[in-house]
Amino acid sequence: MNPDRQADLADHLVKARTGGAATPLPPAELEPDSVEDGYAVQALVHDRLEAAGFGPRTGHKIGCTTSVMQAYLKIDHPCAGEVFGSTVSEHMATLPLSRFHRVGVECEIAARLGADLPDTGAPYDRDGVAPAVEALMPGIEIVDDRYTHFPSFSAPVLIADDFFNAGVVLGDPLKNWRGLDLDAIVGEMFVDKVRAGSGRGRDILGHPMNALAWLANHRVALGRPLQAGEFVMLGSVVKTIHFTEPAEVLIRFEHLGEARVRFT
Repeated sequence: MNPDRQADLADHLVKARTGGAATPLPPAELEPDSVEDGYAVQALVHDRLEAAGFGPRTGHKIGCTTSVMQAYLKIDHPCAGEVFGSTVSEHMATLPLSRFHRVGVECEIAARLGADLPDTGAPYDRDGVAPAVEALMPGIEIVDDRYTHFPSFSAPVLIADDFFNAGVVLGDPLKNWRGLDLDAIVGEMFVDKVRAGSGRGRDILGHPMNALAWLANHRVALGRPLQAGEFVMLGSVVKTIHFTEPAEVLIRFEHLGEARVRFT
């Protein structure tokens, strides 16, 4: 995919995120040739959104790390995006439905890095990334189906658009997390106090730290390794739930805490 077409695809995607109508399927000539093209366009999308006032990126998200989400989206591999600091809330967020095209929420574990994960010449595994994790947090990922018909969009195009991300709500950080059994930890989602779904840490690529290792290796391959101070949303243990009416959502991980969002 040549640079001019990458730029045109970036322009096509940015419109919905800056107040435009839902994104139509790109013309055939703008379809990326590969996942790598998708990440190249993603970098251009970020440049445009920063110029539009979104500010710096402070975190990362990983999509399709659980079987439930891979089945839902019909994509069999993890996909990464970045999160703008202007879209991050702590503990509780109140958001108008009118801000989104078709808003949804996901129930996730987030990792805050206390050390860089640079290129060491060897791939990271879960034991290699865990020492860099300063804290774990419960997190809600806010996603926006900003597409006319998202099942028609290829994975590279969705990657270019940060894979639905529209923000996050982060709970309190837990620094003393290393005694937790992350395989067995249970995450639950409640909508208006009614339990709407649950999952376990092992649903995230077999172990939450496997997802972090995947992203660390991915970022090394891009030449932009993960850095101290950033957070990573590791993937949802509950299938995305979308909202068209006001509602309050609570997600809770045992021993880790909770986060809330209210849609008005």
